[in-house]
Amino acid sequence: MASLIAQLNFTSASISIPPPIIKKSQQTITKISQNPTTLQESLSSFTKRLDFSIPTTKPLDDAYALVLDHGATQKSLSIGKQIHAHISKRNNVYDLVFLGTKLVFMYAKCGSLLDAEDLFDEMLERSVFTYNAMFGAYVTNGDPSKAIELYAYMRLSGVPADAHTCSCVLKACSGVGDIYCGREIHGYAVKLGLVSNDIVVNSLVSVYARCNDLNAAELLFNRSGSGDVVLWNLMISAYATNGMGKEALRVFREMQNAAVTPTTYTFVAALQACNELLSGVQIHAFVLKSGVSFDRYVANALVVMYSKCSRIIEATRIFIDIGDRDNVSWNSMLAAYVQNGLYDKSLDLFREIIRAGQQPDQVSIISVLSACGRSGNLLNGMEIHAFALKNEMELDLQVGNTIVDMYAKCSKTCFMESAFRRIPLKDYISWTTVIAGYVQNYCHTKALQSFRDALVEGIDIDKMTIESLLLACRTLKCISIVKEIHGYITRRELSDIILQNTVVDVYGECGEVDYARNFFKLIEIKNVVSWTTMVACYVHNGLADEALELSYHMVKAGIELDSIAILSILSAAANLSALRKGKEIHAFVVRRCLHLGDSIASSLVDMYASCGTVEKSFKVFNYIKDKDLVLWTSMINAYGMHGQGVKAIELFRKMESENLLPDHITFLALLFACSHSSLVDEGKAIFNTMQFQYDMEPWPEHYACLVDLLGRANCIEEAFELVKSMKTDPTSAVWCALLGACRTHRNMEIGEIAARNLLEIDPENPGNYVLISNMYAAAERWEDVEQLRMRMKIKKLKKDPGCSWIEVKNKVHTFITRDRSHPESDEIYEKLSQITENLESGGGYKPETSYVLHNVEEREKVKMLHGHSERLALAYGLLTTPHRTPIRVTKNLRVCGDCHTFTKLLSKLYEREIVVRDANRFHHFRDGVCSCGDFW
Repeated sequence: MASLIAQLNFTSASISIPPPIIKKSQQTITKISQNPTTLQESLSSFTKRLDFSIPTTKPLDDAYALVLDHGATQKSLSIGKQIHAHISKRNNVYDLVFLGTKLVFMYAKCGSLLDAEDLFDEMLERSVFTYNAMFGAYVTNGDPSKAIELYAYMRLSGVPADAHTCSCVLKACSGVGDIYCGREIHGYAVKLGLVSNDIVVNSLVSVYARCNDLNAAELLFNRSGSGDVVLWNLMISAYATNGMGKEALRVFREMQNAAVTPTTYTFVAALQACNELLSGVQIHAFVLKSGVSFDRYVANALVVMYSKCSRIIEATRIFIDIGDRDNVSWNSMLAAYVQNGLYDKSLDLFREIIRAGQQPDQVSIISVLSACGRSGNLLNGMEIHAFALKNEMELDLQVGNTIVDMYAKCSKTCFMESAFRRIPLKDYISWTTVIAGYVQNYCHTKALQSFRDALVEGIDIDKMTIESLLLACRTLKCISIVKEIHGYITRRELSDIILQNTVVDVYGECGEVDYARNFFKLIEIKNVVSWTTMVACYVHNGLADEALELSYHMVKAGIELDSIAILSILSAAANLSALRKGKEIHAFVVRRCLHLGDSIASSLVDMYASCGTVEKSFKVFNYIKDKDLVLWTSMINAYGMHGQGVKAIELFRKMESENLLPDHITFLALLFACSHSSLVDEGKAIFNTMQFQYDMEPWPEHYACLVDLLGRANCIEEAFELVKSMKTDPTSAVWCALLGACRTHRNMEIGEIAARNLLEIDPENPGNYVLISNMYAAAERWEDVEQLRMRMKIKKLKKDPGCSWIEVKNKVHTFITRDRSHPESDEIYEKLSQITENLESGGGYKPETSYVLHNVEEREKVKMLHGHSERLALAYGLLTTPHRTPIRVTKNLRVCGDCHTFTKLLSKLYEREIVVRDANRFHHFRDGVCSCGDFW
């Protein structure tokens, strides 16, 4: 083509190529090339006409038009411009409008939109064909909005439109999603009588489908009769593109019934609609029957379909049979491997692409980068990044975003930041990716800073980014930023149900229950996640009673409980020791034939144990055949809660025999069990087993359990040495355990060391001050007690009041120390006085006022003991439950020694089994004896 162009010289009437040798027998020179089929032939014909037309009085419109048509087809802009210059200089042109239109069309086809616009503007007279050429120029060169503007000008100019006009402008409407202009053209087409024209109908269906008005598209389709194959293809594609696979396949079947012969495009669109293997296989069979199975486009669609249905073997088989693979073929197979988790195979295929001499494009790079990111394959990811750099693809926006995502998934935030900075023009996906990358890698502060930077850059933050930011706030517990984001969501009207549920969850995690509750009430259409999130919020913030109450409303609202909701409600029942509610949930699971998965089974074990029925915990545990580590650990912990340390150790040995490896949580449950069963030697042995047999470094929590165990056994010096031997700094839990032992065994020397360290580490916890105060009070150091109380007052710290609750008739009743808020308060206090008198007269009860750690009169101490919350709960239980039925009470603090003695005597005198769960463990009282052996 270059040599051909070099030979042309349109500045004179002659063409500088050798004249053809003409045989004498030829009569008419103009018949040498009557129908040129290529650009070279049309140019040759044109130059002959210039040379041999003597004189050249006959217009050359048809010759010019023929060269321009071939120039447009081959996108030869230089030839077209030379012809344009030739037309401008010579006067042998009959129809300037006709040739002007041809030139506009040529410039459009060659991608020179500016030249097309300049020529169009210079034309003094324009026909509908000229306008159509310009419409096509705008549409094909990616500027559809100008086509719509020009259409409005054409209408005002009074130029009548034709079918091609409507088709071109409707394509422009599709490009910008302008359904209003599309409807206006639809009405104009009706007025012109063009709605029976297939091209116009097809374009109308296309614009309605692109603008998501499928009802209008289907109405037009149905009114058009059988239509041509293009219309059928458009309708199938419209449904498939909008995720309506069933409707697309229905139209495909109707097309078969109408005896319309499908094309390659039909099969591609139908295969795109297949979400189930059966329909895909049926279309594949039809493809084989139609004889187009070797068509590359159909084969590519088959690869995608089988990949979507997770049938990678069939996809590979079809891919292998594609003889003339293009980039789409390779990329479809690459994506198939990535989507089905075969990341190594995707990398192997990428290498095969290069070996086959095929040049990977941006889509190929994006697929393999995704494979590297998902598999955490940093080394190969960096190699692909280098390949993209070498081939100048890194600056492509989608490739750049995927590189950022790959480094984020490989936990290389420094590389991620560098790749992000190299993206020249970042879009909202770039910012979303980097913010999500920071959140995934626990760089929450950087995520929030990037959010602010994005706002400064004028980026419209989408819902996905907001969700990532809320997760960052959830971890940081930064309530001010949560409120800021909440305001941003409200101002931008971004709320959907997923985002609303996330806001409730984050407010709950940050301890802002009122905000969570109010926002939950504002959700108009609540789904199961909304309700479950609010229940979990209550549970997380210690409001189990409210959680159970909300669960009742949830069921009344007709919400079907899912496994997550069940777990949340079971957790609430466990926290309150609400056995009846827990049993109801268990029964619901059984009635609905829900699978007792590992998480539900473990929660049931924990719930029954927390409600004081460890036997039922073991029944659930025993029922599950394939037990995972969490279930074993839950059962070990259940035994530990109830002081059955020997059984916990036996279960651990059985677990070991099942070749199940314990983790840190398992050993924590074991040490807890030993601590509450006074198994000192066994606890030490387990601690050593963890370190030396399983090569696990103990957590501070393990040390706290062992210190507690040694402290309870009065091995205070040994416990203190253990604390000093810790490789990391002791936590507040470790010092608390040591301090509690010092208080019990009156070791003031080590106790003061523990107290000093405890207040240094955690000076804002009121429980620490109370524990130290109790140690001083037990030693009658009242001045020190008063000093601590003054420090608490200055810091505005308040002691948690003693609180107990009992479940009666499916309702949880709560009591606080010396509480009179209960509606039956008078009857409860009267019953408690009666019980106390009976125990004093017939049970040998004498108040042990040494447990009252206040500097008051003895009589006042007795009153204080009688008002303890667990006694009020016990009195209410005796008042409202049938004789000889068990009474179950839960308390938020450790049961004092006097209440422990009181309950033992009550169980014998009133012939009741009493189960009390305090902050440390369970106490099973029966016939005057407690399961703890007075060791708690």
